Amino acid sequence: MSRDVLAWCLVAVTVISVAVIVVLVVRNRALGERKRQTEASLTSQLNAAQTQVLSVQAALQKYQQEFDGTIREAEEASEESTKAVLKGSARFLQGLAAEQMAVLEELQRKYGGHAVLGDLLEVTHANAQMQRKSQGIAVLCGAPVGRRNRAASVYDVVRSAQSQIRSFRRVEIMQQTGFALKASAVSPVSLAVAELLDNAASFSQQDAPIEVTFQRVQRNLCIIIDDAGVGMNDEDRQRATALLSGDFVPRLSQLGTQPKFGFPLIGLLARQHGFRVDVTGVSRYGGVRAVVLLPEELWTEEQPSPVDQAAPVSIVRGADGGTGDRPRTVHGLPKRTSRQTPVAGVSGQDGRAPSRAGQDAGRASGRSLGALGALQRGTLSGRNLDSASSEGSQDA
Repeated sequence: MSRDVLAWCLVAVTVISVAVIVVLVVRNRALGERKRQTEASLTSQLNAAQTQVLSVQAALQKYQQEFDGTIREAEEASEESTKAVLKGSARFLQGLAAEQMAVLEELQRKYGGHAVLGDLLEVTHANAQMQRKSQGIAVLCGAPVGRRNRAASVYDVVRSAQSQIRSFRRVEIMQQTGFALKASAVSPVSLAVAELLDNAASFSQQDAPIEVTFQRVQRNLCIIIDDAGVGMNDEDRQRATALLSGDFVPRLSQLGTQPKFGFPLIGLLARQHGFRVDVTGVSRYGGVRAVVLLPEELWTEEQPSPVDQAAPVSIVRGADGGTGDRPRTVHGLPKRTSRQTPVAGVSGQDGRAPSRAGQDAGRASGRSLGALGALQRGTLSGRNLDSASSEGSQDA
């Protein structure tokens, strides 16, 4: 009896176990199917969400590009408007400076032997600096630098650049040269050299020399400017190289509240007219060595004209109103000689000779006038080779 009960119990347990297993298997299959359905639904929703995200990203990118384009166009329009205003203002100032220069030169010719000549020369020199600055700003804003239809001696071009800086007395041109710049290169090279000389004078002591030499290297002609300034560090050299290459043209708004137009202007002129400028060298004084490298397309060997060969000496009026024989260069300029006659002084109202102090002041004034006068005479052919031969609109 007990065995039958035990057997029936085992059968019941077995049946229950099988039933439980079957129920669990069915439920597991149902859960698996539901899981697959849920995963499929979630995957579909995720794909739809990703598609929407990509669409939104594309739209945002499009709007960002349009926004950047609008900002860039606005900046370019603002830059062009600023350049137009600056160019017009600079051209106006340049025209006034040219008129003032003409008046001053006429006064110098009229009162050449008067004591007021020294003041006139100082004013003329200051006016030349203003004219250079206004021309540089106009060129940097898109105006043409202008060109001449006559070649000029490289020496005269450098003398012209020297006359356009404040500390012109510190500049020493160490040698003559038998080369001449072609007409198209005279104005841009003169302006670039003037900016380099001004930069050398600005970053060196007031009594430090600035030496200019010339050297022909293969098919290139180099104008070398050595100063005794503080030099440049690696960061300054890299920035200067980028600006002088002409590849990087900064916006006017990037020049700061006290803008420095020098290197950007030189780089623009170098790129437009085919010469190169390097300021990475070190001078023998420990300062900066600036090299203007002119390819053979911009210069030629200077040939003296038959008139100059036949008549190397001409009559010029001395400081005392008389005439004397003074040698001239191949361009008709009087060569530099020691001043034999001081500038005539103004005697007192009673007709007596000036006092000792007055004589000393007159000698000092004569030395100052001698320096300014020699500089002016030496730069006439470079700065004003032929005023009627300049090409290019002033208002362009």
